[in-house]
Amino acid sequence: RGASGSLAPGEPFAARLDAAVDDDARGMLAQGLTGRRHYGPRGERRLDDLTVFVQSFAPPPRLLVFGAIDFAAAVARVGKFLGYHVTVCDARPVFATAKRFPDADEVVVRWPHAFLADAEVDGRTAVCVLTHDPKFDVPLLEVALRTSAGYVGAMGSRRTHEDRLARLREAGLTEAELARLRSPIGLDLGARTPEETAVSIAAELVQLRWGGSGRPLSDTEGRIHGER
Repeated sequence: RGASGSLAPGEPFAARLDAAVDDDARGMLAQGLTGRRHYGPRGERRLDDLTVFVQSFAPPPRLLVFGAIDFAAAVARVGKFLGYHVTVCDARPVFATAKRFPDADEVVVRWPHAFLADAEVDGRTAVCVLTHDPKFDVPLLEVALRTSAGYVGAMGSRRTHEDRLARLREAGLTEAELARLRSPIGLDLGARTPEETAVSIAAELVQLRWGGSGRPLSDTEGRIHGER
């Protein structure tokens, strides 16, 4: 920015332009993206009066998807769209193949909990457990809930969730650790299909990243993006 702290000091719509560039830059940096964005004098994103170059030196955040099922393929697709480096992991080689998950950056055949124990995880990492099988998801969640991952979600019904919590308590996890688990996974969108479910999971990831309310924008007031 210029010495005055604005991209267009003295211009009547400088605040709008600054806000638009700030929103886009934050989003790109969160995803580890480098590129150009084009703006009009009021921050319109459809004009090219001003070109801003944003360079990110951080790698993209990681999305670790466990369970090689149809839902995982849809989650991998939307995760890639959101800018994640996507890994799909399953212990069954017949299901965990690159052909079944063309949108994933890597497909790993390994016991999920063992893979996660060796994986690089930080606060930007999202862990999605879609295994639907206690022999997979309980040991996996034992590891996941003790990592620094910013998001740990698990698919399943409310009954499955309660059973899973009981098993995790027996395994020694604390209530504070269990409170990190987002299950049933995703926001309440009424999703039915794998693609719709993937959208609900993506919506929860975005909400967590930026602190949104999850309410319809028509029911809120003030700046859409707010201060984060």
